[in-house]
Amino acid sequence: MSIVESNPSIGLTTISRTVASLAVGVVHTLERAVVGEGRMRTARGNAWEAVCADRARADRRAELDRLVAELTAARAASARPQRERQPVG
Repeated sequence: MSIVESNPSIGLTTISRTVASLAVGVVHTLERAVVGEGRMRTARGNAWEAVCADRARADRRAELDRLVAELTAARAASARPQRERQPVG
């Protein structure tokens, strides 16, 4: 004799998946209600923000490189006259 269950058992993973799915739905609905339809975060919006952040980072890096080059050139220019004044010996 074999016992066959007609109803599949509900496991812990099924319950946690259901709770997670409901939580995502609630957060999505809440965001839509609070922020508004036009201001919802989207993948396209996130990508554009990332592009803008990368551009700003590159601009700051270029500015820092320019400042370092200026300081290096100024230091090299100020060191030349000192070498010329030192006696060779």
